[in-house]
Amino acid sequence: MPNIEKRILQLRKELSEHNYRYYVLDQPSISDLEFDLLLKELEKLEAENPQYFDPNSPTQRVGGTITKNFETKTHIHRMYSLDNSYSEEDLKDWEKRVLKVLGVINVEFYCELKYDGASINLSYQNAELKSAVTRGDGFQGDDVTANIKTIRSIPLKLKNTLPNTFEIRGEVILPLEGFNKMNAEREELGYETYANPRNTASGSLKLQDSAEVAKRPLDCLLYHVVGDLPFETHSESLQAAREAGFKVPIESKVCHNMAEVLDFIHHWDKARHDLGYETDGVVVKVNNLHYQEELGYTAKSPRWAIAYKFKAEQALTELLSIDYQVGRTGAITPVANLKPVQLAGTMVKRASVHNADQIAKYDLRIGDYVKVEKGGEIIPKIVGVDLSKRPANVKPIQYITTCPDCGTELVRREGDAKHYCPNHYACPTQIKGRIEHFISRKAMDIEGLGGETVGLLYDAGLIQNYADLYALKAEQVIPLERMAEKSAENMIAGIEKSKEIPFERLLYALGIRYVGETVAKKLAKHFKNIDALMTATFEELIAVDEIGDKIAKSVLEFSQNLLNIQLVDRLKSYGLAFAISEEQLSGASNKLVGEKFVVSGVFTHFSRNELKASIEKNGGVVSSSISSKTDYLIAGDKMGPAKREKAEKLDIPIISEEDYMKMIE
Repeated sequence: MPNIEKRILQLRKELSEHNYRYYVLDQPSISDLEFDLLLKELEKLEAENPQYFDPNSPTQRVGGTITKNFETKTHIHRMYSLDNSYSEEDLKDWEKRVLKVLGVINVEFYCELKYDGASINLSYQNAELKSAVTRGDGFQGDDVTANIKTIRSIPLKLKNTLPNTFEIRGEVILPLEGFNKMNAEREELGYETYANPRNTASGSLKLQDSAEVAKRPLDCLLYHVVGDLPFETHSESLQAAREAGFKVPIESKVCHNMAEVLDFIHHWDKARHDLGYETDGVVVKVNNLHYQEELGYTAKSPRWAIAYKFKAEQALTELLSIDYQVGRTGAITPVANLKPVQLAGTMVKRASVHNADQIAKYDLRIGDYVKVEKGGEIIPKIVGVDLSKRPANVKPIQYITTCPDCGTELVRREGDAKHYCPNHYACPTQIKGRIEHFISRKAMDIEGLGGETVGLLYDAGLIQNYADLYALKAEQVIPLERMAEKSAENMIAGIEKSKEIPFERLLYALGIRYVGETVAKKLAKHFKNIDALMTATFEELIAVDEIGDKIAKSVLEFSQNLLNIQLVDRLKSYGLAFAISEEQLSGASNKLVGEKFVVSGVFTHFSRNELKASIEKNGGVVSSSISSKTDYLIAGDKMGPAKREKAEKLDIPIISEEDYMKMIE
């Protein structure tokens, strides 16, 4: 190896180690001047010898890459959100559910602080950073690798190798000291200050010039290693991540019972104010990775983790007026306009009042001083009134009786807290709302088409429903405001490409009330095509696992409406995928129809998810807990004894992985 290459490799290794000591361990071993001299030497050698370029060299942290458009990347493993809890009772109820599903009497928990920043997913291969993608909608996010490389606490090359290929997730944060310094500098220059550290950290990741990102004192706290891991517990995986060079916070603890979890929460509810960064709660996770796999996920969140949110911050401000918003289902939501007030780092001007009952509960009046808090630290809501400040002669708010958009008289269904506009097919806001839902990322995901453009198309008389999108031509769209030829062509291309979206997502996109992503998947899988679904009887609908009366009635109402029948027929004529594809059907069978399975333990031939998918593909149903309705318990290694005992008590057959494989031969 030539001497120059040796020196370059040596400098890279030394600088990476010094970087780790300074930014991760907070234990610098050389001065800033010495570090800068070594870095300058490396920069000079790399510039003179471009054949030794390395994208993960310490010199690449200074930025300089310009990104005009951030590429959208699909996550290999979905990034779920967490369920929230706000009381000790919530946590204890969650623990009971966990123990019931696992069939054990106790589990170990891992507790960590809930960091307030921007979620990031880092992918590594052969001990080197390959990509960094934002959370996005959980299914896909933006590739911000160039910007992430400027964060010095994120290792570009690992000290020790974890698995050959893995992902690690964390939160990009802006420490309070750095945030305050940035704002002081902006104030001095006469610029508007940043609202709060979380929004500033998130916005920094989408700056086009990575050199500008490098100037910001961002940090990254890691909390979850993802992949095929050689560890038994979550805590072991994070310790391995620490040893590999990641900044895994030490403000965490393995707790052996719920009492220890609550002690951890009580401690940090007070001690969090002494931290150098913002946190709004504690995340509690089941520590055992096999248990995590067995518990699995709901449609939105892992069953093996929950966030405990600290009591929300409140502010007192004047109620100026009430607006009424119409949703895509016709639901009316009252929104309070407030005298602007600072709350949890942001300026709040509006807050949710939910419904007429909430207005009556607080006896709200214009001019009242109301207590506002951020529900889950995100959406402001009114939670009370300071009656001592109530002005004289103010009158109770009279809830509206007609739709603010189309003037139709509102209705309120029995047992429903909300008022509705029943003018479902002619109320402009509802029409636009349904189209916006249809094109959304989790539905048809039409590139080049957003809510603002939907409004322009509707107002121009070009669309009245989502089927009209497929009749649009570029020349019709180009004359619209802010619509150039290229953007019009991209929009038409995005509409055309959406015809490839699979049946279950198309079904969700139709906007049938109560049919969310999970229900749409169940219905698509059961009925296989739209004709079978729209001709199904009430009895056939409720026979589908987890489909109750409310959903069945809503599907029938949609299917029997002539306008909906015509819309679906039009969409069919445009070639949309109203049936499960041949690829999805390949290998499927009805061998397990009517059979309910519970899967528990670790398996040889399948991962747990593969085993569940196999059961469903063959017509069976997977349940998370054992009941008298369970037909089989498939038992793997490390299954909890309580689950076996319950199955034996209920006389449920306990079969092995091999027994199952014979059933589907």
